Amino acid sequence: MEEENQKQPKEAGKFIKIKKFTFIMGIFLVIFLTAGITTIALTFGDEKVESLAPDKHAEFEKLYSTYDKIKDDYYEEVDEEKLVDGAINGMIKSLDDPYSAYMDKKEASSFHESISSSFEGIGAEIQEQDGQIMVVSPIKGSPAEKAGVKPNDIILSVDGKSVEGLSSSEAVLKIRGEKGTKVDLSISRAGESEPIKLTIKRDTIPIETVYAEMLDDGVAKIQVTSFSEHTVQELKTALEEMSKKDMKGLVLDLRGNPGGLLDQAIEMASLFIPNGKVVLQVEDRSGKKDVYKSENDGELKIPVVVLIDDGSASASEIVAAAVSESANIPLIGVKSFGKGTVQTAQDFEDGSNFKYTAAKWLTPEGNWIHKKGIKPDINVKLPDYASLPYISPDKELKASDSSSEVKAAEEMLKEAGHDPGKIDGFFDEATKNAVTAFQREQKIKETGTIKDDTTVKLMQVIREKILKNDTQVKKAVEVLKKEINK
Repeated sequence: MEEENQKQPKEAGKFIKIKKFTFIMGIFLVIFLTAGITTIALTFGDEKVESLAPDKHAEFEKLYSTYDKIKDDYYEEVDEEKLVDGAINGMIKSLDDPYSAYMDKKEASSFHESISSSFEGIGAEIQEQDGQIMVVSPIKGSPAEKAGVKPNDIILSVDGKSVEGLSSSEAVLKIRGEKGTKVDLSISRAGESEPIKLTIKRDTIPIETVYAEMLDDGVAKIQVTSFSEHTVQELKTALEEMSKKDMKGLVLDLRGNPGGLLDQAIEMASLFIPNGKVVLQVEDRSGKKDVYKSENDGELKIPVVVLIDDGSASASEIVAAAVSESANIPLIGVKSFGKGTVQTAQDFEDGSNFKYTAAKWLTPEGNWIHKKGIKPDINVKLPDYASLPYISPDKELKASDSSSEVKAAEEMLKEAGHDPGKIDGFFDEATKNAVTAFQREQKIKETGTIKDDTTVKLMQVIREKILKNDTQVKKAVEVLKKEINK
């Protein structure tokens, strides 16, 4: 054994010498071959070099060529970063998907703010659709809601400049601004023959997304206005507070909720769905489905109804469909918006990003509600005066005027208890008398014209009447009382 052990180092040393020699000769061979290839390449030109390293993305040759030509030969100096941004933007716009968009640094920052913190603006969820900017829903208590902005309104211009053809991110940057500043919007609304002119004062839009109150006979109403990072925790806190007030039934109000974070929607729905039952399915383009089930450790033991309307979209529709199909919770209101796709965002190192539609979501029973919406179990509309258009306080309405704003004011006066005569959009003597009577009742200077304080107070009275006569909430309470008293 000792002799063998002593021989092994000698053999090993001999082996190593042979390997070194082979390695050195190999290097010389590679050098000679490389020199030969280089000579051939230089002799026969660039085409031979390119053929040795084929481009994996040959389809981009036209894009690169266009970029180089513009950068080198355009008659003015160009911003290279702007060219790249434009190329990415054009690529995403070609998808013809209102929910996919490229965002530069500023737009991306605004996008993240709207999900995780407060921001300054008018408070309205918008999307691009067929080259137009459409309102999905105004946020509860926001300047947009107070100004009368409604779901499905089309924003035509911002501060006199058309927004047609802009992405939703580009439009957001034009609409947002510092608290206290004003923005002029021109809006097209179904049923209105002329564009509606709005001047809205920007404000801080808070991150609070859950609002709870006790109604009569042990019925609580909790409104969820969007799905942000802390929404589910806010809801749990609200449920605890209402339980301490002897909550016997719950109205979950998802009206005007434009959606938000998917994980929050899944977690919220799970609060009302028995453990193990399906909340939703997410399907990718290959047809593969990921099924999400409730992980509920304590089902809510009181009757619940959910309110939806045409401003309920995306995450709020996920919750509504889930509780309806997996927990038999009734839906009350009108048909929802109809957004059945899931977006994800990709951040770049420079702070910009793009969001794109990665999948579609299906209800527990496999239904796709995209562009269809969810029909409520009990269809209930709000009173007609809830749809009256906004009147700008800056605009004076006076005797002999004739316009859609005058007609809206006449309808408001009638609902406020003052007869304006024939509601025809013409400011006649009867209209003036109704205005004077309203001003007297509200202790406002009796001018007989509608402007400033008179306009604000008139719309405030109508808003209070809508809240007091909320037909959808009343129906929800009626349904709950029957369940509570069983």
